[in-house]
Amino acid sequence: RSCVSRVCAAASCQVLLLRRARRAFASQTDGEARVVQVLREKFPRASAIKVVDISGGCGAMYEIHIESEEFKEKRTVQQHQMVNQALSEEIKAMHGLRIFTSIPKH
Repeated sequence: RSCVSRVCAAASCQVLLLRRARRAFASQTDGEARVVQVLREKFPRASAIKVVDISGGCGAMYEIHIESEEFKEKRTVQQHQMVNQALSEEIKAMHGLRIFTSIPKH
């Protein structure tokens, strides 16, 4: 690689790290809040919902952790399908989604 491309790559990496550092101390983004709202409506028995924009705040990719009784006796793939269905409209504007589901331990 040329010297210029290495400098550009390093600068891009620094910008991304700064965005992530700022994001760590920021409050919830509008996109995260919207996804949480939809999930709370679709999974009223959820005991925990966490949504993180992992695309640097632009809303292209989210990581979702949701713990709910609604997932009881369902396979992981079925649980994820339930989340995908709940977010069917929001997913249209996303690049990707990481889903982690669990059942509350009593």
